[in-house]
Amino acid sequence: MAKSDSLTLPLIYSIVIHAAIAGVLLISFEFTPSTPEAMEVNLDQSELDMSEEIVSAVTVDKSKVQQQADKIRQQKAEQEAAEQRRIERLEQRAAEARKAREREEQRKKEIERQQELEKQQAEEARKQAQQEKREAERLAEERAKAEAAAKEAERRKREAEEAERRAEEERRKREEERRKREEAERKAAEREAQLQKEMEEERARRQAARRQQVLSEVEKYQALIQQTIQRNWNVDDSMRGKSCELTIRVAPSGFVKSVDTGSGDANVCRSAQNAVLKATTLPVSEDPEIYEQMSTIKLTVKPQL
Repeated sequence: MAKSDSLTLPLIYSIVIHAAIAGVLLISFEFTPSTPEAMEVNLDQSELDMSEEIVSAVTVDKSKVQQQADKIRQQKAEQEAAEQRRIERLEQRAAEARKAREREEQRKKEIERQQELEKQQAEEARKQAQQEKREAERLAEERAKAEAAAKEAERRKREAEEAERRAEEERRKREEERRKREEAERKAAEREAQLQKEMEEERARRQAARRQQVLSEVEKYQALIQQTIQRNWNVDDSMRGKSCELTIRVAPSGFVKSVDTGSGDANVCRSAQNAVLKATTLPVSEDPEIYEQMSTIKLTVKPQL
């Protein structure tokens, strides 16, 4: 067991020494020429005492050190190349990430711009919708008012048409009534006119008959008066062919109220006037109508010789 420990410790020391040599070589790789030099490593006396069975001093072979250094440089170069590749990859990824970030920022900006545009468009659309809504409400209100006005106009039109129809019916009715009334009045007037005509004709006939009767009576009484005058008239041959106009006014009893002479022979007129006055009364009809025609009598008298 003690022997095993004595062998392990020198091995550990050897590894440590090689690691130290590798570190020195790495440091010197940057600042020293590429030709390696032999290195001498001195160990602590106590350590030498412990490993005196293996080695009393360690002398590094330059060729081995050179190989080790070359290997370390190769490894370092490979590491640097790998690191460079890693850095390049990192830089590439960083560039890609930056570009991606820039694209993302651009996308975000585009999204924000699009969102802002959409927001503006949405606001404009909202305002437009509100305006269209107000316009639609206004149009709907106007349409409702127009429809209400149209309905009211239609109602008034129907009422006017109905009123006109009733008025027309009433007018036709009144016209028919007027026509019938006028027809009845016309017929009544015709009947009345016919009756009046018949009455007028009858009255004229009667008047004519009466006039004829009165005339006949007047002529009769005038003849009687002529006879009365002739009976009371004193005539002579000097009066032959002569005449005189007399105007005699008599009372209903036949009393002679006055005798006026007109044109004619003066001697004849005077004697004729005396003859009338001498008679005192003259024949007069008791009929008032006939008397009315005889109240004033105008005669032309001629002496009968």
